[in-house]
Amino acid sequence: MSIVEGSMQSEVNDQAAPQPEENPQAETMPSTEELLKQAELKAQEHHDAWLRAKAETENMRKRAQEDVSKAHKFAVENFSNELLAVKDSLEAALAIENASVESMKAGVELTLKQLNAAFQKFNLAEINPVGEKFDPHKHQAMAMVEADAEPNTVVGVMQKGYQLHERVLRPALVTVAKAKE
Repeated sequence: MSIVEGSMQSEVNDQAAPQPEENPQAETMPSTEELLKQAELKAQEHHDAWLRAKAETENMRKRAQEDVSKAHKFAVENFSNELLAVKDSLEAALAIENASVESMKAGVELTLKQLNAAFQKFNLAEINPVGEKFDPHKHQAMAMVEADAEPNTVVGVMQKGYQLHERVLRPALVTVAKAKE
């Protein structure tokens, strides 16, 4: 073999068999142990974050329970403050030793106005159904009487009822008309 032939043969061999190039990906690919360590670290981070979120949720739940408990405990605070003025007026009326019937009546009327204002402020409404159709949700029939009114109409109120917003606290005790026989 001549030098030219050898040189050509060498060029052919270089073209036929590619030289192994360095693969940059193969060198940067982490080992299985490193991947496992990274996965464990991420799992630990997620677990810690989950525990913090769980603790925060539990704290929020406890705070909400305390808020609800306080709301129940002090729900009537504003209403109570309004009633204190009524009580003060009643005590002042009783403190007067030489009160006349007229001045006592005037004082009681003013005190009743204070009480009605407190009721109105807190949506506590009277149920006084004279002349209305009997409603078993708001009225409690104590008696039925023959009357000129239409049957099942309230003709008398023995005791007024009260409702808070739309909820009946105490039904009105009523007398209801029945048909004449």
